[in-house]
Amino acid sequence: MQELLDAPLAPLTTFRLGGPATRLVTATTDDEVIAAVREADAADVPLLIISGGSNLVIGDKGFDGTALRIATTGFELGSATQRAEGRTHLELAAGENWSDAVARTVEAGLAGVECLAGIPGSAGATPIQNVGAYGQEVASTVTEVIAYDRRVGETVTIPGADCGFSYRHSRFKADPTRFVVLRVRFVLEDAGGLSSPVKYAELARTLGVTPGDRVPAAAARDAVLRLRAGKGMVLDPEDHDTWSAGSFFTNPILNAAEHEAFLARVADRLGADVTPPAYPAGDGLTKTSAAWLIDKAGFTKGYGTGPARISTKHTLALTNRGTATTEDLLALAREVRDGVHEAFGVTLVNEPVTVGVSL
Repeated sequence: MQELLDAPLAPLTTFRLGGPATRLVTATTDDEVIAAVREADAADVPLLIISGGSNLVIGDKGFDGTALRIATTGFELGSATQRAEGRTHLELAAGENWSDAVARTVEAGLAGVECLAGIPGSAGATPIQNVGAYGQEVASTVTEVIAYDRRVGETVTIPGADCGFSYRHSRFKADPTRFVVLRVRFVLEDAGGLSSPVKYAELARTLGVTPGDRVPAAAARDAVLRLRAGKGMVLDPEDHDTWSAGSFFTNPILNAAEHEAFLARVADRLGADVTPPAYPAGDGLTKTSAAWLIDKAGFTKGYGTGPARISTKHTLALTNRGTATTEDLLALAREVRDGVHEAFGVTLVNEPVTVGVSL
């Protein structure tokens, strides 16, 4: 376990923003993670968990407490017997690079997470956010989460059904100070090297197939990586469009009354012949597109004149052009959020976790 005082946190985030932590501890085993958490809790010191840093917005003043960087490793596939039955279990340590882990599952001929390729961050963060993209989300494959429960001071195993998964949400996100994820267990499908049925229309078009078809898992992964790269959603140190947290806002989910009012605002602003994106979200709810809202409210690709701007490749990504501060980023985020609300009456909600700041 390594320890640094007055340690810069910006290099540990994909935004490359934020001030220093009073203390930074890097843990490489589960025992070290637990020991660091217990030490901070016993001393009543604020604790910030960092792993891949792809979903964090840290204030310019930094973090007055202990930042714990989880750098554990571990990739373990199930037995040959499981594969013969068409289902294989996978256990990942929280610190495993998620995109690399997806690549290894595809190389092993397994399906279930191939459309989550290229998503930056760590395996331990995936159940917290219920990470999803291109028709897949980890809620469909997570069987168990092993976590340290700070409330009871013990390591617990939480079944996937008890994780409270919903759109970009989970019980871990709802109660962010209680659990520290140590390991995540998944069940993947052995379909002879084929992908899961392709669900996402854009991906199906890219692959030249009909939604519901299967393709080689490697082909699905490669297509997703191309799509993500075209939107600046694959990390590249030389490309400032990727100095972001990916999608900064979640897609709004509206009840019937909210959706009706939204459609009226769209018709009034853009014309009665304009139909905004709409996807069933269960229980009479409708999900619409945050990217569409942002664009139609006047915040187009590349919007901004300062060091924080909207990506030139995708309107959902707010980016650091190299010299931005967190306050620069938040000023842009507030401008976009308020502009969308003024135009359409819909309030966008930030997806990244904020530390020491808020919108």
